[in-house]
Amino acid sequence: MTGIEEKIRQWCAAATVEEVGERVVVVPERDVAEVCRRLHDDAEEPMDFMRDLVAADGDGRLSVFYQLESTRTGGRVTLRTDTDGREDPFLPSVCGIWKTAEIKEREAYDFFGIRFTGHPDMRRLYLREDWVGYPLRKDYDMDSNPLNMENEENADVTEEYDLRADGTIERRENVVFRPDDFIVNIGPQHPSTHGVLRMRTSLDGEMVKKIDPILGYIHRGIEKMNESLTYPQTLALTDRLDYLSAHQSRHALCMCIEGAAGIEVSQRAQYIRTIMDELQRIDSHLLFYSCLAMDMGALTPFFYGFREREMILDIFEDTTGGRLIQNYNVIGGVQADLHPDFVRKTKEFIVHLRGIIHEYHDIFTKSVIARTRLKGVGLLSREDAISLGCTGGTGRASGWANDVRKHHPYAMYGKVDFREITYTHGDAFDRYMVRMDEIMESCRIIEQLIDNVPEGEFRVKTKPILKLPEGVFTASVEASRGEFGVFLISRGDKTPYRLHYRSTGLPLVHAMDTVCRGGKIADLIAIGGTMDFVIPDIDR
Repeated sequence: MTGIEEKIRQWCAAATVEEVGERVVVVPERDVAEVCRRLHDDAEEPMDFMRDLVAADGDGRLSVFYQLESTRTGGRVTLRTDTDGREDPFLPSVCGIWKTAEIKEREAYDFFGIRFTGHPDMRRLYLREDWVGYPLRKDYDMDSNPLNMENEENADVTEEYDLRADGTIERRENVVFRPDDFIVNIGPQHPSTHGVLRMRTSLDGEMVKKIDPILGYIHRGIEKMNESLTYPQTLALTDRLDYLSAHQSRHALCMCIEGAAGIEVSQRAQYIRTIMDELQRIDSHLLFYSCLAMDMGALTPFFYGFREREMILDIFEDTTGGRLIQNYNVIGGVQADLHPDFVRKTKEFIVHLRGIIHEYHDIFTKSVIARTRLKGVGLLSREDAISLGCTGGTGRASGWANDVRKHHPYAMYGKVDFREITYTHGDAFDRYMVRMDEIMESCRIIEQLIDNVPEGEFRVKTKPILKLPEGVFTASVEASRGEFGVFLISRGDKTPYRLHYRSTGLPLVHAMDTVCRGGKIADLIAIGGTMDFVIPDIDR
């Protein structure tokens, strides 16, 4: 038993440790909030970062898993608590401990019907307010919601549930927006929301008072679809999440399945996966630069970013056959070996990029307009970044070193030398600079690997139909926008019982209200650009 598990047993004698797959500490519902509070406030190893909150359906009850991490030590622990039955289930909210739980508990309510006592906003998150049932439950009736083409009325009043001392539940109403609030819609058709995202924004003049994100316009039920797909079939859906992290997302799912199945991947495949991940990161950051500049009215930098990005897409296409959608990683390695021109073209691209990146900074970074609109705008403190779960460049711009490649190395990241880019101001300009500097660090990583790819097989043979052992299995990678996680529950079948993805962008959209309040409506566009969310990743 680990030290943190021993502490949990001291705080809660009824806690047990299950080791079916990965270790999970099971805490009774009545004690889970107090255990979470103690874990967060622990003096030696504070679990101040909630990586994810995942709900699941099983055996007459509903469960919630809390994946926690200490930013001080890197230690991790997973808790599970179960509801008392399935009818009208309640669990205590932990959004007063970790701010990110506010939106993730809404997701659990939306898909499983679990209500959280003490949560201030128990509305649907992705689905319509008039949706019938909870679609990720195993007993959900797929015919219960015929196509509804009527406009949805957004609720301006929400519900909060409080647990009384006698064990009964008290329901009360909270106001989202008052009748006299002046509300404008940013999206879902606004080009600067980078997809079908809608932010209901209340204004006082041109100052932002509150942002209420409305999600789900491109929700496709990927996690529900996974439950009827074999493990090799599930890979195809990762490319449709964050399409600028397609290699990385698929890498994470392959790692999770391989770890559960005990499949050892060759060194050659590990090298190739790492190089592809870093090319994908450069691809994403170049598009980030282009779109941010365009959002702020600068047209020429937009073409600069696309000019170099096109070279990466050509490299991808030669080997993988895809330019945007990448179906290259497979269970046991990669789909095909590197194209004969891959090494040469990649090295030529890095030399080219190093010689031309100054143009990006000359035309945009040094622009007095860009600096004025980004510096000191959209401040996010380190504490809020951690509490809101804003990983990736957004958190690192606030001084939070959270790079999964450094703190939990995988593939070849433990064998290469690179710098974790962090800044301290937490403003829009620092979020921009983190990603620009990371482009150069990705070049460093590729340069250390490209001439040293070992000989050997690029894919090990696997069974056409995989059955994973029963248990809980997880994996995470540093995707282009932050930590992308995979949470898998197996019942020993050829299909996953539950397969959940940690969206990198959901915490970023949730943070928009914190970051934009008190700023100007014009700043909202620049701030959203530097948060760098991708909507299909959020909606899934």
